[in-house]
Amino acid sequence: MQLQKFLVPLGCAALLVLAHRSYGWPGVAAVGGGLMMWLLLHFTRLMTVLKRAAHRPIGHVDSAVMLNAKLKAGVTLMHVIAMTRALGERMSAEGAEPEVYRWTDGGHSTVEAEFRHGKLVRWQLARPDPEAPALPSEQASPAP
Repeated sequence: MQLQKFLVPLGCAALLVLAHRSYGWPGVAAVGGGLMMWLLLHFTRLMTVLKRAAHRPIGHVDSAVMLNAKLKAGVTLMHVIAMTRALGERMSAEGAEPEVYRWTDGGHSTVEAEFRHGKLVRWQLARPDPEAPALPSEQASPAP
């Protein structure tokens, strides 16, 4: 995980040096254009995911059970946000490691996901007790 922070820039620099040695400045321009397209592709995906998530309530998901079934260890927080189309409700302190987020559906089922270094390490589905009394806002008002 930490190694990736150094390998990607080193790989890009190595591609630029190799392009210069093989084709001169036109090679640097071609590889630089390709790298810029790659960066713009990732930036566009990031903005699209965040724009979709901006129109939904924080921590809401259509089905917590389906989210639980789709999650896999190692996916990034951005991938989970793209799946849920909503930002997760932060349960951990700001800047704390691991980061814990929660998504809740309409039936009050929740999925809590734990991320270390931006990658999903564990998650847990919690379903409400069907025999528990309903919340006061959910109880029907008595007829007059």
